[in-house]
Amino acid sequence: MAITVTCPGCLKRFSVSDKFAGKTGPCPNCQKQLKIPEKADEVVIHAPDEAGPKDSKGRSIFKPIRREEVKLSLPVIMTVALSSLVITGLALGLGLSGGPPTVLLPLGALTLAFPLAFLGYWFLRDDEKAGYTGKELLIRCGICGVVFAATWGIYGFLPSYINGNTGGMVENTSFDLAIFVPVMVALGTFAALAAFELEIASSLLLYMLYFGVTLFLAWLSGAGLGDFMPGSSPASAPPPARVAPATPGPTPAPPASPAMPPSGDGPAIPKLLQ
Repeated sequence: MAITVTCPGCLKRFSVSDKFAGKTGPCPNCQKQLKIPEKADEVVIHAPDEAGPKDSKGRSIFKPIRREEVKLSLPVIMTVALSSLVITGLALGLGLSGGPPTVLLPLGALTLAFPLAFLGYWFLRDDEKAGYTGKELLIRCGICGVVFAATWGIYGFLPSYINGNTGGMVENTSFDLAIFVPVMVALGTFAALAAFELEIASSLLLYMLYFGVTLFLAWLSGAGLGDFMPGSSPASAPPPARVAPATPGPTPAPPASPAMPPSGDGPAIPKLLQ
């Protein structure tokens, strides 16, 4: 059996037969004299004993659990792409037709929350950890989606309640946007953090994906989210028509007096009625 030797001079490693154990000889690389270690000095590293029951040949009967990589399939990707085109087309059509009905806004916010939470999780999750799958993933996406949609409910209700507005979100101002959007972002980030156990930065990106998509579709559809969005201010009565002043023209000449018949050689004298 060979003995592995490392030269202390050139650090060259080589193997010699065990019959040279304990003897001194030159290094084949640098010719420096070195001593071959004794057989008893050799360090043998044994593999740890496998715990658990074994078969008749001493092999463990337990099989290692292999990690299953779950990825988005091609049909799912195609469905997401097609749905995105359809939703964008619907939003554009609503914008050209005068804006969506009020009841469609909360319904759209809730409908988009689940697929966006599902899609964002697959892109932002840590690949080094086993991700959620199956029924558990659907439940977590559902809970996270409900909270995401509720953040738009906060923006639609609280400013109107505090300011006493009766026109809904259409009367919200830029100040309301600056006050309530950070609250929405904080709640959405906490929901993603609790539902999917992501990092804080990934949770923030997940909610910002939902917020950005819904805000873009609302703008595209002409939804009234405040006076800061073009075309979303409440309708007002049209201003009264302005009548242009008449252009002065030439003064009309007075009507001509009827000609009097001449009488004799003198000037014409009008004939008095009897």
